[in-house]
Amino acid sequence: MVSERGLQVLRAIVQDYVDTREPVGSKSIVERHAFGVSAATIRNDMALLEDEELIAAPHTSSGRVPTDKGYRVFVDHLAGLRPLSPAQRSAIATFLDGPSDLDDLLVRTVRALTQLTGQVAMVQYPSFARAQVSHLELVDLGGGRLVVIVVTDTGRVSQRVGVVRTLLDEAQFAVAKATLRAAITGSSIRDASQAVSALAEGQSAGDPIGDAVREIARILVEELETFRQDRLVMAGTATLARREADFRGSIYPLLEAIEEQVTLLRLMGEMVADERGVATRIGRENEAFGLSEASVVTSDYDVPGSHARVGLMGPTRMDYPTNLATVRAVAHYLSRLLEDDESAR
Repeated sequence: MVSERGLQVLRAIVQDYVDTREPVGSKSIVERHAFGVSAATIRNDMALLEDEELIAAPHTSSGRVPTDKGYRVFVDHLAGLRPLSPAQRSAIATFLDGPSDLDDLLVRTVRALTQLTGQVAMVQYPSFARAQVSHLELVDLGGGRLVVIVVTDTGRVSQRVGVVRTLLDEAQFAVAKATLRAAITGSSIRDASQAVSALAEGQSAGDPIGDAVREIARILVEELETFRQDRLVMAGTATLARREADFRGSIYPLLEAIEEQVTLLRLMGEMVADERGVATRIGRENEAFGLSEASVVTSDYDVPGSHARVGLMGPTRMDYPTNLATVRAVAHYLSRLLEDDESAR
């Protein structure tokens, strides 16, 4: 059973190890922290922490470092969220100010997070499967090339350039556009995709407008599917290489997870926020996902009609109080921006 002072010694070990990257000894704890007891007493507390597998000795060092279990106790019971400084809050506002659309906002979000924390930053696209199509625009570029633009009632805008074999004159193109608009405007993304597919199947072969509608419908269905797919925007991958010494083994599984994204999406999907609005998975808690070398912290953000997560991934040796507070602050700011954008429409 660890005493209250023992837990405070654990807090000191975590903080000092994160600050210095050096194993922490009893002498340095006495010098850096006001416990009012001798180094021998601190050594006894450290021995009890080691018995509880909260700290461990790396190699032959006389100092100790936190274990994954020690970091978990620290995050759950000892780590208050560190208030962000005015400069940090100003940086978040500056990074996220004046985005042109959702895609731009999410890119700005991960850049802000990695700049502020030095970790790999990631933000999940919200699922817009239940969003409604508010507008469809088709722009004829000539030569069979066209731009397909889909706008939803949540403010999401996507566009794709496609190529069709059937060439239409201006009047025929207007008819095809009106036909497709009528099929999906006001429908949910899910229903719109089904309606476009049904519309394509119902077109008469050999009719130029029908052939064009069928070809454009194929492009449109692909575009509508992107609204329903889970995906991540990420930044800061290079930080892993710069901090490779903080990982016990290879960083390759982390790089693979970043490239694949599916693993990270599954992991983030399982994380449940605590009463502070943040969630943490530390080291071996991520073993099922092949990420036992990493910690992941997340917070939820809201968007009208949906919600998603924003987070950080890095070594278990990270500044949890600051990173958790930063993720939560960015998530709140992101939610507010999206809510204000919805109110303004």
